[in-house]
Amino acid sequence: MLVLTRKANQSIMIGDSIEISVLSVFGEKVRLGIEAPKEVPIFRTEVFREIRAQGPMDDESRQALDAALGLVADGESDDT
Repeated sequence: MLVLTRKANQSIMIGDSIEISVLSVFGEKVRLGIEAPKEVPIFRTEVFREIRAQGPMDDESRQALDAALGLVADGESDDT
């Protein structure tokens, strides 16, 4: 694990296209902003683990989740 120290209004880059910014720090709470390509899913860890615990998704379930998360590209439709 890489451990970094950042202050409010500072950020880190992951690769060329993902930027994580520290927006504010209030006591023990840190507010982060994440800029990433639309096709990169971003979840809180507890949500990610819950999705994984449900097991593999069929195509219909994955499409529904992608649509709920706004991962369907503009102009794309899941109507067949």
